[in-house]
Amino acid sequence: MNSHLFTNRSRQIAFGLLMFIGAMMFANPSRAGGGGGVGLEIHIKEGLETQAVYVGLAILIAVYVLIIFETVHRTLAAAVGGIVAMLALNYYDTGDTFSLAEITTMIDWETIGLLLGMMVMVGVLSNTGVFEYFAVLSYKKSGGSIWTLVVILCSVTAVLSAFLDNVTTMLLLTPVTIQLAKVLDIKPIPLLISEVLFSNIGGAATMIGDPPNIMIGSGLSPDKIASAEGGKYAYMSEYGVTFNDFIIEMGPGILMCIVPSFMLLKWYYADEFSGSRIRDVAELEAKYGIKDPAMLKVAGTILVLVILNFFLHPITHIAVSWIALVGAVVMLLATDRHELEEPLHHVEWTTLLFFAGLFVLVHSLQYMGVIAFIGEYVERAIAFFGSDTGDGQTVRLAAAILIVLWVSAIASAFIDNIPYTATMIPIVLQIADNLGDYLLGPLIWALAFGACLGGNGTLIGASANVVTAGMSEEAGYPISFNEFFKAGFPIMILTTFIVSLYMLLVFIVGGEDNATSMKLILVGITLLSIIGQLSRGRSKGKTYAEALVDDEMDGIEEMVIEAKSVVVGMLRGEEE
Repeated sequence: MNSHLFTNRSRQIAFGLLMFIGAMMFANPSRAGGGGGVGLEIHIKEGLETQAVYVGLAILIAVYVLIIFETVHRTLAAAVGGIVAMLALNYYDTGDTFSLAEITTMIDWETIGLLLGMMVMVGVLSNTGVFEYFAVLSYKKSGGSIWTLVVILCSVTAVLSAFLDNVTTMLLLTPVTIQLAKVLDIKPIPLLISEVLFSNIGGAATMIGDPPNIMIGSGLSPDKIASAEGGKYAYMSEYGVTFNDFIIEMGPGILMCIVPSFMLLKWYYADEFSGSRIRDVAELEAKYGIKDPAMLKVAGTILVLVILNFFLHPITHIAVSWIALVGAVVMLLATDRHELEEPLHHVEWTTLLFFAGLFVLVHSLQYMGVIAFIGEYVERAIAFFGSDTGDGQTVRLAAAILIVLWVSAIASAFIDNIPYTATMIPIVLQIADNLGDYLLGPLIWALAFGACLGGNGTLIGASANVVTAGMSEEAGYPISFNEFFKAGFPIMILTTFIVSLYMLLVFIVGGEDNATSMKLILVGITLLSIIGQLSRGRSKGKTYAEALVDDEMDGIEEMVIEAKSVVVGMLRGEEE
């Protein structure tokens, strides 16, 4: 082996990481990060089952309160909650005290590995200046129009969030956006809120775009379903999801949400997003240009190959976490030969620790019976509608989709969607097991849509929101809870409503036989409507960004005026 490979610290650590990855791949999954506590034998002491449930619920509520009100940092809240939950589980379990090795099996290492790998790769790419370059390019393409700039930046944010995780995307784009706002003399907060809203929307389209999707993709894969609770749900493994499934099932619904969301933003920020600003493009390019073209070529190629392997997962069966981690190591070896610390600065270690504590917390509560208790009430609500046979199945399926979707959206708005998703994954399995395995597939997508889009409801709904607000506050532009709520909650309601129609059309109207055809029809109608709208606007001399919303906005205003006149007439006793 070439001795030059070990001539610097970066490569030594990179090879160490690679060896660690290899060791984990060949480790016993039940004892080396299998996730979900696979292989643990838990038996609650006789007569204390109900008490264990209520104690577990108290722990869960306490952790949620700490997270919601930010009494302590959410990572610390999850860590303390995990420790307390483990202590309670030790007390109620009939077996011996758990070892550290057994506790670590509760952590979903695939989720941790995927996040870590993507964060490292984005950290390397950030050193090239590519993200700043895209921001300046966006301004050039806008021609000075603020609304056009908003559309471009939000679109770029949505696309990047689909493939780079919305947290890391906002970490990179927030400082650039603030600087651009300063240069253009516009308020940065409306622009930041718009970006993070589209980050959550765009991130919902893929498995790696949003932490809830990462958790769902890892926790509800065919292999995970087959091994969950000692193989109890193995017969439903065919409904497990893959990387490609997220794009196929969620992509069309997200596409349908794009234009209505832009319309609502344009209406809400009518004053802030109007007019234009002309600045020296050359000055911006000099300040925010590509710093290292050679590194960008290499790192960009590696990232493309990593994403390509994500798509090939159903064929290769290589876990996306390994792909991301190996890609990160290769990128470090190929590009960052002298410095390692800088890319690692972009790794959100607190987020990773938050996930780890959360996994321990949720799985401990699961063993204490809390998850089954919560799932029972959701299950009762679904079971109230329809039946197990005939047309009753269709009614039950529609009810299950709407209940899980809207409960997830509302809950994720006020409770960080990460712990909510972790709580709901085993509940979804339980509901499908008790009420019919045909529910599992639609319920998975209802949970994913609800958790991702619901994160737009409030400032604490999603990790990307919190990260963006923190960076904005450090820069001197604090984002209040109410300010975010006024823009985010209506968009959350709007997008959830659109997705409700989408899921009902696909799974109820289309059904098992025609679901694919229905998706293609909806995508076709959406694209044709966008093209038609743009064409009408362009024929009137408007820019593409203006054409995207203004024509429809005019129509909405006319409808509102007409509806108002009808209501007023009715109140006056006039006939319309």
